[in-house]
Amino acid sequence: MLDSTRMPHSLLTEIAAYGRFPRTGGPYCRRAAKEGVVSSAWTPIVRRLGRELGRPVRILKVMGLRSDEGADRKKRPAFRTVQANSARVVDEWLPIKDWPADAVKEWHADAPVPYSWTYDSAPGAGDWAGTSRCSCSLCVFRCPSRRAAGSRPAAAACRPVRRSRASTGDSFRSDWRITDLIRHARTCEAPEPGVICRDDGPEFTALQEQVRAALKQRPRKEPQLARRSGRAQCDGCTAHR
Repeated sequence: MLDSTRMPHSLLTEIAAYGRFPRTGGPYCRRAAKEGVVSSAWTPIVRRLGRELGRPVRILKVMGLRSDEGADRKKRPAFRTVQANSARVVDEWLPIKDWPADAVKEWHADAPVPYSWTYDSAPGAGDWAGTSRCSCSLCVFRCPSRRAAGSRPAAAACRPVRRSRASTGDSFRSDWRITDLIRHARTCEAPEPGVICRDDGPEFTALQEQVRAALKQRPRKEPQLARRSGRAQCDGCTAHR
């Protein structure tokens, strides 16, 4: 609790309670923090419109996913119906599915809205030298980001990011440990982090307490340690070989 305000359940707390980081084939973070939140936000609208229309409410979900961003996204059709029941029919449309990254940058040159600052090395730089994906700063589903480790040092060092359990902690990814990423960011000519989030306020302190409380409970899943810890993270890098 912060000033009588309920502390929201965070992804780090969910990881601590679950016992494992999200993995390919089991991305529970997407369901809990993205899909579930969006679907819940639609519910009151669906109820109201359903009574007015007397039929299932049709929803068009538009997303900016692209084929170049991963094998699973490449397989995804540009248009499909993802949910259909007596209350709602949800269609999914990916209008830029086949756009290459250069086409996205070219469109944004004259776009009516700015792109997220996280794609630049610093807000307003316009150099597209920031993160390759606008996702969680320390996301297990993208290439390990040395910039993110530098931008959010406190979050990277927080349990369960470093280790979910003191003796048998789960690895950040199936092939990387977060300690390797932090060390790599310090020793291997990592790019400048740009904006640094110190994460030293009362909200982060409350988050740490929430994580510690979750770690005291028995995890729902057994951890899966990295299989190739210590492998170099960039071409030609010898820092961890």
